Amino acid sequence: MGLDLLWSMLAVDPLLTFGIMVFFGGLLLVALIVNLLREQKLGKSGILEVDKMSGRKFEEYLLALLKAKGYYVQLTPASGDYGADLILSAKGKKIIVQAKRYKKNVGVKAVQEIASAKSHYKADECWVVTNSFFTEQARKLANSNQVRLIDRKQLMNWMVQENKVDRGFSRIMG
Repeated sequence: MGLDLLWSMLAVDPLLTFGIMVFFGGLLLVALIVNLLREQKLGKSGILEVDKMSGRKFEEYLLALLKAKGYYVQLTPASGDYGADLILSAKGKKIIVQAKRYKKNVGVKAVQEIASAKSHYKADECWVVTNSFFTEQARKLANSNQVRLIDRKQLMNWMVQENKVDRGFSRIMG
């Protein structure tokens, strides 16, 4: 009954039919544009290359990225690092970082490890940086332990910022 009524309304009033078609066509166009912009940002950021890296290569990449952001950065040994992959220094602060290059969401364990490493390294701050996202439990634990979480979105923003700086520097020097 409902479809018959809808069909009869659309058939009787061509202007209504046209309006509905324009509305849904516009929604489809907006969705396509948003998707295109998202793909363009992914390409510009370089995150797709990060997704293919090994864990150690990701740590080395973060070393270079964080140096470009103005930090003094040390890479810890591949094993026996007590939960920290990078040690940052800036403005008299010591920050330890755990890097997680994951395909799935990062859980509580990463937060526990970096939080417990904080006193070992006598750090002022501790971060977990990932190319993915964090579980709700990881976010809650991080919040109660003053652990900064840098997820895929924030990492992409850092990468895009540095790419813009690199391109601007190249234009000036080139």
